Amino acid sequence: MTTRQNVGSWLEGGPSGGGGRGTALGLPAQGSGSAATIGRRAVALVLDWTLCLLLASAFFAGDATGPFWQRADGMVTLAIFAVENLVLVGTLGFTVGHRVLGIRVRRAGVTPDGPLPDDGRAPGFGRAALRTFLLCLVIPAVVWDSDGRGLHDRAAGTAIVRR
Repeated sequence: MTTRQNVGSWLEGGPSGGGGRGTALGLPAQGSGSAATIGRRAVALVLDWTLCLLLASAFFAGDATGPFWQRADGMVTLAIFAVENLVLVGTLGFTVGHRVLGIRVRRAGVTPDGPLPDDGRAPGFGRAALRTFLLCLVIPAVVWDSDGRGLHDRAAGTAIVRR
């Protein structure tokens, strides 16, 4: 019979133990290359969204009344956000907010030979497209696994790490 100790609890992150966020992916516990904290990721997201909102307000204003930042159409802001993520993450590995907060997106995963090494390259357009699509759906981005990755990063085979 299987006991609770064999299975672990979903609240505990599974039976593998608590090696820290990102250790199953071969990420260091601290410093450069370690998994980015939720605080850094959230502030980077706010910076990126604010930038996209200002661009949408300046160039695609739908309403001439109200404060400047409220003039943009929400779907236009989302489209600009998606293009920013797709182009910048696909080519450089980071968005404007990521760069300001000192984090980046890298390929991450585990193969039978062990964790994927960090080659320093951007994830590429395929991974960036999947990641961006799921990020724009919101729900996959706010559900995390035991390594601290959102489901959008897990599906795309990426992780957000400190630079």
